[in-house]
Amino acid sequence: MRRRITAVLVVSQILGGLGVATGIALATVLAQQVSGTEALSGLAPTATVAGTALLSMPLAALMTSRGRRPGLVLAYVIGALGAGVVVLAAIMENFPLLLAGMAAFGAGSSANLQARFAAADLALPERRGQAISNVVWATTIGAVLGPNIAAPAGRTVSGLGIPAEAGPFVWAAGVFLIAAVLVQTLLRPDPLLTARSLAPDGHSPEGRSLRSAIQAVRESPMARLAMVTLAASHTAMVAIMSMTPLALSHHGAGIQLIGLVISGHIAGMYAFSPVMGRLADRIGRLSVIGLAVGLLSAAALLAGTAGPSHTRVAIGLFLLGLGWSAGVVAGSALLTDSVPQPARAAVQGLSDLAMNTAAGIGGVLAGVIVAKAGYGWLNLAGALLLLPLAALAIRRAVR
Repeated sequence: MRRRITAVLVVSQILGGLGVATGIALATVLAQQVSGTEALSGLAPTATVAGTALLSMPLAALMTSRGRRPGLVLAYVIGALGAGVVVLAAIMENFPLLLAGMAAFGAGSSANLQARFAAADLALPERRGQAISNVVWATTIGAVLGPNIAAPAGRTVSGLGIPAEAGPFVWAAGVFLIAAVLVQTLLRPDPLLTARSLAPDGHSPEGRSLRSAIQAVRESPMARLAMVTLAASHTAMVAIMSMTPLALSHHGAGIQLIGLVISGHIAGMYAFSPVMGRLADRIGRLSVIGLAVGLLSAAALLAGTAGPSHTRVAIGLFLLGLGWSAGVVAGSALLTDSVPQPARAAVQGLSDLAMNTAAGIGGVLAGVIVAKAGYGWLNLAGALLLLPLAALAIRRAVR
């Protein structure tokens, strides 16, 4: 059962990663073109993150009551509809409509995030890190390919009256719909409902509401550390990554080079996640969280001081993705370890809400910081954001 469910989740993650990465690759460029100002360009990825956050709890509630499959299918369908709205907004040059479409498009990211917890539903406790990382790794194929097909996707719609920058969203809509059909057809039995039926307290209705999720986190210091890890890692990554295409374009980089840099970043996010999962299982969640802080800080230093060096930016973005991978895999495993089974789905939805809300705020501020002070100052802000996480992780490790 584990092998069959993991196989379905792996294929859906490949498709989901392809859809998200294809669309998001030129999101800031499209937003700048539609809005006419660089200061608002950061709102496009921010709207996606905000949409992911807003949908986290409703999807978690649906999964809590009906299982993983209905929630994942609904998320992919909403993501496809959002991609269609983005295309319409680009044609009409309507910036508010573009933001609305990007918010709905964020549902695709919600599905990808929840799939990692679906992989942990039936995993043995000592192998949860590896189970989560295997599904996260599957995103590598689609996520690395996505930015590189952004330019060809734009060319395919050139004769249809659709701006080239919106072409990737046409492709993303189709990919999300295929993923929805796959999950609806093949993700059986439902992993969450199966895990719940096997757990001694799995049939208890207690712990499945938002209030109970908050209470479960309050009662577990390790759950709080896990949520801070997920929020800080994701916020630093989103803020820096979303503004990198504009920083590169200011130094003469074209669409192809930007695509390669983002592909390297996404490879860092996903390709090495099995290594992070095994480390989290063998040397402990706290040690890998410390590794995440180190990698993210090094990434901010390299990218923030790169200037016109495209190579240094590329290395920095790769380390940024690697640090995100360490933080998300270790944080997700620690969160699952730290709360009782009946509360897990609700707590996992709460963690996605927190991490994407924080990242959404970070994305808004990122555009303003770059417009007012520059890309280097944005990286400094990202590094400073990691200090509370480092202090909290050290405190828990000492105790």
